[in-house]
Amino acid sequence: MSLSTIVTDRSTDGGRSLPLRPPEAPYLGVGIGLRPRHYAEIAACRGAGADFFEAISENYMLRGGRPLRILHEVRELAPLVLHGVSLDLGASDPLDAKYLRDLAALAERFQPAWLSDHLCWTAHGGAHLHDLLPLPHTEEAVRHVAARIREVQDRLGRRIAIENVSSYVRFEHDELGEGELLAAIAREADCGILLDLNNLFVNEHNHGASAEAAIAALDPARIFQIHLAGPSEAHALLIDTHDHPVRDEVWALYERTIARLGPVSTLIEWDAEIPPWERVVAEAARAREIVERLWPADVRARAAA
Repeated sequence: MSLSTIVTDRSTDGGRSLPLRPPEAPYLGVGIGLRPRHYAEIAACRGAGADFFEAISENYMLRGGRPLRILHEVRELAPLVLHGVSLDLGASDPLDAKYLRDLAALAERFQPAWLSDHLCWTAHGGAHLHDLLPLPHTEEAVRHVAARIREVQDRLGRRIAIENVSSYVRFEHDELGEGELLAAIAREADCGILLDLNNLFVNEHNHGASAEAAIAALDPARIFQIHLAGPSEAHALLIDTHDHPVRDEVWALYERTIARLGPVSTLIEWDAEIPPWERVVAEAARAREIVERLWPADVRARAAA
């Protein structure tokens, strides 16, 4: 059964229509990215301040050792999702069979609520480029990437969510807007979407493309999760470095997005210049306040169910 079949029903709140997301995308609340910098603090406070955790898949594709022990302990505290950087969905190289086997084994072991990765390419000719490189916005790219996502989902036995990435170039032969590309791939692959609002804001700043228009192009029922993070400035560009607090413009975009979409699981990402746990918890609390102010407890409970 396709995701689009599952989500045709709607519920309402005060005249607002809410998308009913599939069972594999419940509302988990507001989470925090799991980073080694915070292991001790998370253990000391029993994860207080995070409704769920997101772990970077590649950091735990191990046979044993402390990282897996920590992940087991964190999994006992709160729900877990896995977020990868190496599926290489937009590349022309064949999918990495060993990587997929290791990812499937990790998912089987820890039973995350869902898996996600980036809508990009990261390698060519067997050489890993260690960056999340953007795709051309073309119908050909839609067909190519959707076919690879379907293959990934068949091998994993579950849907994944794909994340829009930040970019610093545009292609001469682009045919689609950013939201149109993401929506078309998700529809053809029958997968979910991880909506990174910071990346949309970065791209709006760098290229002039409207973040609001990109969001409007998406099927709300396919949005499994939202990412929030802070960029850095490099002369005229914004760079998606995840080393600053969430910017006020992104908070405003988040509030408008949650008002439109209803409660969506939201994650605070902080990957460099990582502050103490309490500082990241404060960012999570701000996101939680927005959701709770906009949507009453009974609506949030329905979304969680």
